[in-house]
Amino acid sequence: MKILIVGSGGREHAIAWKIAQSPKADKIYCAPGNAGIEEYAECVDIKAMEFEKLAAFAKEHEIDLTVVGMDDPLVGGIVDVFEAQGLRVFGPRRNAAILEGSKAFSKDLMKKYHIPTAAYESFTDAQAALDYLRTAKFPIVLKADGLALGKGVLICGTLGEAEAGVREIMTDKKFGDAGNCMVVEEFLTGREVSVLSFVDGKTIRPMTSAQDHKRAGDGDTGLNTGGMGTFSPSPFYTEEVDAFCRKYIYQPTVDAMAAEGRAFKGVIFFGLMLTADGPKVLEYNARFGDPEAQVVLPRMKTDIIDVFEACIDGTLDRMELQFEDNAAVCVVLASDGYPVSYRKGYPISGLESFRGRDGCYVFHAGTARNGDRIVTNGGRVLGVTALGADLKEARKNAYEAAGLVSFENKYFRHDIGKAIDEADAAGKYSK
Repeated sequence: MKILIVGSGGREHAIAWKIAQSPKADKIYCAPGNAGIEEYAECVDIKAMEFEKLAAFAKEHEIDLTVVGMDDPLVGGIVDVFEAQGLRVFGPRRNAAILEGSKAFSKDLMKKYHIPTAAYESFTDAQAALDYLRTAKFPIVLKADGLALGKGVLICGTLGEAEAGVREIMTDKKFGDAGNCMVVEEFLTGREVSVLSFVDGKTIRPMTSAQDHKRAGDGDTGLNTGGMGTFSPSPFYTEEVDAFCRKYIYQPTVDAMAAEGRAFKGVIFFGLMLTADGPKVLEYNARFGDPEAQVVLPRMKTDIIDVFEACIDGTLDRMELQFEDNAAVCVVLASDGYPVSYRKGYPISGLESFRGRDGCYVFHAGTARNGDRIVTNGGRVLGVTALGADLKEARKNAYEAAGLVSFENKYFRHDIGKAIDEADAAGKYSK
């Protein structure tokens, strides 16, 4: 098969790496790709939002399957464009990708179909939001309605912080049109867990659990980022939690989208909070998480092309996903100053150390080729992933592997997987 991947980050690198393991993959392309993806795919100089150019490329090169990794093209309707031209593509149509594209939509959906989530209100008028916040209980969460690169969420501890947040999102439009509508949400406490799942419109197959670290600094300090590291599985995602989520969250979400005439085919990312009152949905994404994909896909045994095709064809009920009985940890190496301001173009050394190093992988997030050198080209530069028999071993291996790579301005968190120790102290530690 000839396969085209749309995207350019660590998630797409992980997808390309996984697809390359399939005996069905004869030729892989990636648009636009990055310096790491080119090891597995021929990179094509077409941007992810250039739908007609991508479709024309797929036709010209007789692409058998296109896999869309990024949120922007999915929410923008790339799947609709491809399907209209008779092209086979993995991902939700535009009317289903709204599950991620509009937080107000997803909150209203959960309310209508009784899917557990935090209490909320939505606002399109800044003054109305301010009036509401003056009567609210703090801390409270403000969310830009649209896509904001994972950064449009503000946790406000005081009214003053909330007022500044409203100005940032709705008045100053820091996140652009994503702030035309804003969701004000109850602040939930508990353990955060991420669960990616494959969906074919009616059947859902959850993958293994993971946990991301969004804050830039150690101890969960600093600004929200796209993700500074992750681990899989979560020791707090028990069989009881899984059973509850399957019955009250996962399948009801798929059924709700179908009932709304928005049948979802692709990947639904469930961002969960394990509260004292049970699991609740924090957010939905309409694609693989980044960096969650970098720890989930290395543990997946099932041929990913078979799963993609089952989702497209509506035959996912005939498949059972299989995962290794091990653990994975990913440490993101970023440019110092991310997510605010940072410099690019620094040469990266040590990447050759990963060749032939079993159980250790480096997924490129923000890199570029400059002559014969690979250089930094983003805030999140690399995701260093390592496997282990259990979470502690995987974490040890990941940090050792992170030390193999060097570049000027290199920055990373030193406490990825701190919940592993907390689970151990609570007597809940397991693989």
